[in-house]
Amino acid sequence: MTTEPAFDGAGVDGAGSDTAGSDTAEFDIVVVGSGAAGMTAALTAAHLGRSAVVLEKTSRYGGSTARSGGGVWVPGNAVLRASGIRDTPAMASDYLAFVTGGDVPAELREAFLEHGPAMLGLVRERTPVRFAWVPGYADYYPEAPGGVAAGRSIEPVPFNGRMLGGELASLNPPYLPVPEGVAVTQADYRWLSLGPRHPRAVLAGMKVAGRLARRRLLGHRMLSLGQALAAGLRAGLIASDVPVWLDTPMTGLVAERGRVTGVRVERDGSPAIVRARLGVVLASGGFERNLEMREQYQRAPVGTGWTTGAVGNTGDGITAGMTLGAAVGLMDDAWWGPSIPLPGGPYFCLAERSLPGCILVNGAGQRFVNEAAPYVDAVHAMYEGNTAANPHIPSWLIFDQRYRDRYVFAGLAPRRSLPRRWYAAGAVFRGDSLGSLAIGIGIGADGLAKTVSRFNEFAAAGHDADFRRGDSAYDRYYGDPRCRPNPNLAPLSRGPFYAVKIVPGDLGTKGGLRTDARARVLRADGTAIEGLYAAGNVSASVMGHSYAGAGATIGPAMTFGYIAAHDLADRLSADI
Repeated sequence: MTTEPAFDGAGVDGAGSDTAGSDTAEFDIVVVGSGAAGMTAALTAAHLGRSAVVLEKTSRYGGSTARSGGGVWVPGNAVLRASGIRDTPAMASDYLAFVTGGDVPAELREAFLEHGPAMLGLVRERTPVRFAWVPGYADYYPEAPGGVAAGRSIEPVPFNGRMLGGELASLNPPYLPVPEGVAVTQADYRWLSLGPRHPRAVLAGMKVAGRLARRRLLGHRMLSLGQALAAGLRAGLIASDVPVWLDTPMTGLVAERGRVTGVRVERDGSPAIVRARLGVVLASGGFERNLEMREQYQRAPVGTGWTTGAVGNTGDGITAGMTLGAAVGLMDDAWWGPSIPLPGGPYFCLAERSLPGCILVNGAGQRFVNEAAPYVDAVHAMYEGNTAANPHIPSWLIFDQRYRDRYVFAGLAPRRSLPRRWYAAGAVFRGDSLGSLAIGIGIGADGLAKTVSRFNEFAAAGHDADFRRGDSAYDRYYGDPRCRPNPNLAPLSRGPFYAVKIVPGDLGTKGGLRTDARARVLRADGTAIEGLYAAGNVSASVMGHSYAGAGATIGPAMTFGYIAAHDLADRLSADI
């Protein structure tokens, strides 16, 4: 048991109508973007006694954070220590160096590791968000130097969103709709994906049902995952008297004598300037919704229809920084994940690829990657292998009826028929035999037959000799413990068979403005643009081209928002 710091929620219910009041306003720190990075920066500024405002271009706050799983990856934090997770600064440093592979300056990595625990302590103190370790959710490369097989990921504990009063209505919705009052955690999802086959799945279902019953009895509006994190940060801002201005898009930065001094915005249909006495923190997200930028910087095929990122993420902060001479990095990359292009929007596959009884194949009907690999790696393999002669985009997730009868798939209970609209959209195909299935999706029938035959031999032996699926603790997290000898391997043998189209989806782009260890935006020559800071997906990620673990998007985003606010506040103290 841990003793959480007390959150003083005084004033939470009373906030709701923040207005600029004129065409010019002034604060110590102006933050652009209301995701976890931006709200953490503003929260930190308030904690340090500086005035701050958060500017949000859309009508809802929370950005991609509110649409996410809400995981936070911050090594060495107090929640992990209280949970008995063995970790040391040296282990974390070795692991992050391995993950980034030389793509990220050491000082940037070390800044994240040094300040992350303090950032989390501040959030726990100044907001109603409580965190819990996600048991067993391994680092994505747990066998690497410094990796932790038990996992370093933590997540928000579900809480009652009604404490936000009217502000709850402006929270960005999750990317997948859920019935009101149903709160599922990451720890729950792991077991729920197994359906009623596993006793832990039944227990997880009972926990979710219990939360729903309490909600109905007490009138609560339980929030979980990214909804809980975004709402909790907003509650912290309300209690700290930090305004969040919705429907206030940034149109440019104000610079005077080489220093950024404010932000140009549209407010109530009119141009305005929000001045920053100390500086501006850009936390406006990536460019996943900007087709022109994606086609300019990223490999084809790519588009804006396969992302789950927030609709407002069109690269505004990146282009504004570049206008002032900022350098960019990692623009070719994203927080990729194999996704199903369903009629209502992309479905980001997590457990589905790891569960036994499925394989991922290319246009030749051949496997080309460990299906259970970290999602970024799986999409990198799709792009690297993609050719006109042997397309890997789209790829196809192949499974049999036994897989469909056992496991939850894309939110559908076991044995439930896949929706007709999925078939009509070309996202799903069904065949009585592997041969007819291959013809239906236009891949090599002989190649698929040989691939399945070889894979079935691996499943019987319990070892994947081609791609080592199931060898890593990360693979096994979303496996089926009752499937032996390997929780990730089972034969495809009982028809009918299914093929689901897989495209390179993403949670958002990960390239953007280059920053230093103080979160200052840099020019190409390495000098800092005075008064301009960046955190989150508007900046080039501290994770480089990889992904350390669940929450390695949000954890660094929050940390560099925290660092930026500290650096700006320290500058005022130095001036005094």
